[in-house]
Amino acid sequence: MTRPTFKKFRSKALKKPGVQKSYEDLEIAYELRKQLITLRQKAGLTQEDVAKKLRTSKSNISRLENVHSTISPKLSTIQAYAEAIGYKLKIDFVRPIKRQRKKPMSSDGQQVSRR
Repeated sequence: MTRPTFKKFRSKALKKPGVQKSYEDLEIAYELRKQLITLRQKAGLTQEDVAKKLRTSKSNISRLENVHSTISPKLSTIQAYAEAIGYKLKIDFVRPIKRQRKKPMSSDGQQVSRR
């Protein structure tokens, strides 16, 4: 028996009630943390380097970057982090992509119309 790939696992899990909403709620925090790590590494800095610039500990930087962290950092913390790695923080608002609901299918594979 082979293990499913993460892509297959995620696709199956997102079909379960409530999982899609939870996934979307966590997506922003996950993407932020991934971006913090990527930009820090592109700047050629270690967590210790950033910690020194921010006058904090490496463990605080590690916690900030941890994708499994349940803490929500202050905007001022993210702004200071961005400046420490040579960036300026920009916040952008975008409209969400509306997902179309799939129409129900009958047992013979035909779409069922609701009236």
